[in-house]
Amino acid sequence: MDHIEFAYCLNGSDAGKRLDSQDHIVERLKADELAWLHLIADHPDTDPWMEEVLDFVEAPTRAALTAKSTRPRASVQEDGLVVILRGVNLNPGEEVEDMVSLRVFLNPARIITLSRRPLRTLAELREQVEAGEGPQSVGAFLTGIVERMGGRIDETIFELAERVDVLEDEVISAPAPEQRAQVVDERQEVIDLRRYLGPQRDAISQLASGGHAMLSKQDRRRLAEAHDKLVRAVEELDAMRDRLIVLKEEIDAAVQDRLNRNLYLLSILSAIFLPLGFLTGLMGINLGGMPGAEGDWAFWIFTGGLVVVGIAQFWVLRRLKWI
Repeated sequence: MDHIEFAYCLNGSDAGKRLDSQDHIVERLKADELAWLHLIADHPDTDPWMEEVLDFVEAPTRAALTAKSTRPRASVQEDGLVVILRGVNLNPGEEVEDMVSLRVFLNPARIITLSRRPLRTLAELREQVEAGEGPQSVGAFLTGIVERMGGRIDETIFELAERVDVLEDEVISAPAPEQRAQVVDERQEVIDLRRYLGPQRDAISQLASGGHAMLSKQDRRRLAEAHDKLVRAVEELDAMRDRLIVLKEEIDAAVQDRLNRNLYLLSILSAIFLPLGFLTGLMGINLGGMPGAEGDWAFWIFTGGLVVVGIAQFWVLRRLKWI
């Protein structure tokens, strides 16, 4: 049973009771009272066990629940409702934007969830069930998961927005090349979150407006509120993405200006020293008849002449407003 993470009764006289044996789990899932089973999605025994034991889950549904790569969506199957969501990754040592996939199958008497990695939302819901305060219906279970995920998404985006605000102030006050890496990192996090939250927004909208029989009017109202929050979250991510693009352009422009100033300075120095280099090269040729070759003061006179030429060049460049 390594592929089974846990299972609970959600309503009836055994509400909150954990199901420890496979026989009890199967028996409860085939009963009319609501039960919740959580499986490890990438365990090699999960798919064969579902095919053998959970005969009420059809092959297309099973394939969707155990797929290696998933995107948020909601679809009505002949055997029930399939909902795939993404939650922020709060596991130690992992990136927040590497969102954890949660696959959910629901019908009036059964809830089956699958994930490849731990998800804080499920841990909290499990504690609530054990305390006897768990959801009593399929709709309450689904809306509870959506609201918990939405709350953590809001917290994550709020923290990200604060970092972007600080970075924006730093770039505006003193743009530096070192800030480019931070801008790229923050923008990548925004892109990763946006990639999943856009489809998740559409999936929750479909649930809120679909009128599925398992969802009550109150459930759909709660889902509609969760959808509104997710719409604002996606809009905030879009705004942050645009702001980070502008910040990167500001940094690139500042770097380019600094490079242009350095090149201009080198051009001015070249313009000053090129004639001086020509004169020193001309006077340094080793040929007979060079004027002043035997004079004691010839070197100092020539050096003074170079200084005068350099000053004259500097004066001309200043008059031309090149420096």
